[in-house]
Amino acid sequence: MSKQKANAAKAPTAAEYNTIIRPIMSEKTTAASAHNQVVFQVCTSASKPQIRGAVESLFKVKVVAVNTQIRKGKTKNFKGRPGLRPDIKLAYVTLAEGQSIDVATGI
Repeated sequence: MSKQKANAAKAPTAAEYNTIIRPIMSEKTTAASAHNQVVFQVCTSASKPQIRGAVESLFKVKVVAVNTQIRKGKTKNFKGRPGLRPDIKLAYVTLAEGQSIDVATGI
C-alpha cells in the first residue's frame, strides 16, 4: 500500500457517528481539558480502538490514549414511580500535544 493512499483522509462512516454520542461538559471534564483530554459519552458496546478511530476520523486529530469508564445507572423516582437511569459509558480521550477539539461547536 502506498503512502499516498495511507495518508488520504477517509470520510467518516455512519458507525463512527454512532460511536460518539455526545461530549460531556462538567467541572471535572473542564479540569481534564487542562491535561489535553476530552470526554465523550460513547456507545456501551464500543471498544477503545473503535473510539480512537471514530475520534480521529470525525475531528481530524491524533489520539494518544483512550480510557473508558462505565457509570452505572441509579434508581430514582420519576413522578412518584420507581425507575432506573440507564448505564452510560464515558471515554476520556487524550490528544497529542498541540491538538485540540472545540466541543462547543457541532460535528
